[in-house]
Amino acid sequence: MDRYVLVVAFVMLVVSTTAAQLAASSHPRLVGAAHESVAKAVARVNGAVLTEADLQREMSAMFPYAQQHGGKVPKTMEADIRHGALQMIEFEELVYQEAQRRKMQISAVRLDRAMTDLRAQFDSESTFQQFLKAEYQGSKVILRRKVERSLLIDAFLDREVTKQSEISDAEVRAAYDRDPSRYSIPRKVSIQTISVVMPDDATQEQELTARHRAEEILRKAKAAKNSEEFGVLAEKLSDDEWRVMMGDHGLIEEEKMPPPVAQIAFRMKPGEVSELVRAENSFCMIRLNATEPARQLPFEKVQGQLRKNMQAQRVEQLRGALNRRLRKSAKVEEFS
Repeated sequence: MDRYVLVVAFVMLVVSTTAAQLAASSHPRLVGAAHESVAKAVARVNGAVLTEADLQREMSAMFPYAQQHGGKVPKTMEADIRHGALQMIEFEELVYQEAQRRKMQISAVRLDRAMTDLRAQFDSESTFQQFLKAEYQGSKVILRRKVERSLLIDAFLDREVTKQSEISDAEVRAAYDRDPSRYSIPRKVSIQTISVVMPDDATQEQELTARHRAEEILRKAKAAKNSEEFGVLAEKLSDDEWRVMMGDHGLIEEEKMPPPVAQIAFRMKPGEVSELVRAENSFCMIRLNATEPARQLPFEKVQGQLRKNMQAQRVEQLRGALNRRLRKSAKVEEFS
């Protein structure tokens, strides 16, 4: 059964590059639903009925970890995932109908190749028949029709979204030049720490005891000749989790440090050990090992990721606009 689930999940990627679209045709349903339940209509798009089974397949695609939760979506996430899945299968049906209206077609050669690729993912005929029976009433005709639908949706979205979302070199360069400071690495410091931790609800006496202990450790820390000696002290005496790393935090930027620590660390010189710093429920001491100044990333280093980010944003905008346009002239009914 595990092999079956894995194969069905992989089928999503074989037939089409649009995983969400394909989920409605080849992803296994979530467990625990009776036949009458999965056949129930959840929506109607210009007269075309979408069922609970379609919705559950999409939910499985949106939450692929369902198998780790007994085949179900966690209750805390179910409402949001169900709503998102319903919106998606409605969008897919609108796209499919629009592709049909424009008389788009999938060639027999392309469809045959997709069917062959799909069948090849099953290690035996019996496993394939199990999938066919569970998902498509044992009918290859129904399966072929579903695969064709998926390919048609994918072809339409490729034409109307993917190809329209391409970003030119000039656009990437202009985005970089508008705000180069966004593409910089902030200054960093390499520090080691030793901490004396107190209970969150420490009494005045406990705080005083902790301070005295921290002051004793600080005298030893200031006497350490190098980072190795400081690290040995951290291993033996520090209460925080960094002691297993000889107190070494490596290079760290300001925003990732507690403010009291950052205020001191970024004013120090390499080799210095700070006075005691009160940080939340601890007294700590800092050794600065190195500094790394902020630096600007050149365009050549960031253009690839910048292009991907811009394209992803444009894809989202185009899909949203397409969805709104198709819904504007459609009749979409939802049933609870």
